[in-house]
Amino acid sequence: MPSANAGTPVATATADPVQALYRKITWKLIPFLCFCYLASYLDRINIGFAKLQMLGELQFSETAFGLGAGLFFVGYILFEVPSNLALEKVGAKIWIARIMITWGLLSACTMLVTTPTQFYVIRFLLGAAEAGFLPGVLFYLTTWFPTYRRGRIIALFMIGMPLSSVIGGPLSGWVMGAFDNMAGLSGWQWLFIIEAIPSVALGILTFWALPNNHHTAKWLNTEEKALLERELRLDDTEGKNSKHSFRDGFFNLKVWILGGIDFSILLSAYAMAFWMPTFIRNAGVADNFHIGILTALPSAAAVIGMLMIGASSDRRRERRWHIIVPFLIGAAAMACTPFFIHNVFATVVLFAIASAAIIGAVPVFFSLPATFLKGRAAATGFALACSLANIAGLVSNSLMGIAIDLTGSGAGALWFFAGCLLLSCLLVIALPAKLVNR
Repeated sequence: MPSANAGTPVATATADPVQALYRKITWKLIPFLCFCYLASYLDRINIGFAKLQMLGELQFSETAFGLGAGLFFVGYILFEVPSNLALEKVGAKIWIARIMITWGLLSACTMLVTTPTQFYVIRFLLGAAEAGFLPGVLFYLTTWFPTYRRGRIIALFMIGMPLSSVIGGPLSGWVMGAFDNMAGLSGWQWLFIIEAIPSVALGILTFWALPNNHHTAKWLNTEEKALLERELRLDDTEGKNSKHSFRDGFFNLKVWILGGIDFSILLSAYAMAFWMPTFIRNAGVADNFHIGILTALPSAAAVIGMLMIGASSDRRRERRWHIIVPFLIGAAAMACTPFFIHNVFATVVLFAIASAAIIGAVPVFFSLPATFLKGRAAATGFALACSLANIAGLVSNSLMGIAIDLTGSGAGALWFFAGCLLLSCLLVIALPAKLVNR
């Protein structure tokens, strides 16, 4: 029986079986989903490495590249909410598999582009194909884990994002060097072919690795399913004022506030993901493999930040200040970066601080929607917040490309991104502590 007044959702008598249950669920779901997110993000950002060769070969301007990189997010935004609603209707297994296989194939097709128009079209289609993956998985996790466990769980899942750079940076640099001119293809073309393979393979594996829900999970016995049902019902009772309908998710001021907060996060996150190889090259590093190694260091810092901030937020059951403080630190690091553009060490260190703080706060942020939304409202709310936020992908990449073309430096764009982080702290404060600190 749950305690009448204890802060934890489960009484001491059931603590051990509950812990064992969630350890089992975590090991069965999170590593696989993390690898899927890693593959997803790798296919999204490897364009930043391909840029080092393809711009010169195809004679694209920085502005054309920035627009093409950003058009990914137009397709992503337009199809985000419909895709997440489809996932809720047809089930996670089928829909996540569909997303991964189609985005992998389209990412490989990027090697065929020869004109800016072709580049724009393939990036738009890639965004449309990937739409719904992140909010879909986040919604899926709410059907397995109660609110008080989600900060750490989302952190474990989302380390796939920085890990994609930790692994993908050195890998991309090596592929572009080792495969350049092999079979008549440039290194950047091989990059898209090779890095699309994991997405397609994992998409096929999804049919076997991912149950649609805990009712169909063959690796849970009857007692474990009953215990999980009780935990989730208790969490629903604590969040008794949660909204459930599509309308509650779409026409909800708090969801739009979350979209604004995530917009600020992604302005900086995408600037680092897509443009860090360029910044490091401009600081004086010429070899693509060495650029890949240095790009991996800030991403490794982001992994540490995610795990530490997510665990601290769950332990203290506090969400708002675990977002505000990292934003302040990240904004300061982003603002200082332009003053050290010719210093490799300072550039990498400042980006590492920014990554650890800004990306480190992401799991805490994504634990917020399900504190006041359930069911279809949660599916809609996750997708809408992500859609609004991913406008940042278009703004960030376009603004950075224009700034570099016009001034030779991305300083103005970085200062703008830092200012947005500071303003978003006010949006975080606008979220009621009693509502989100669960």
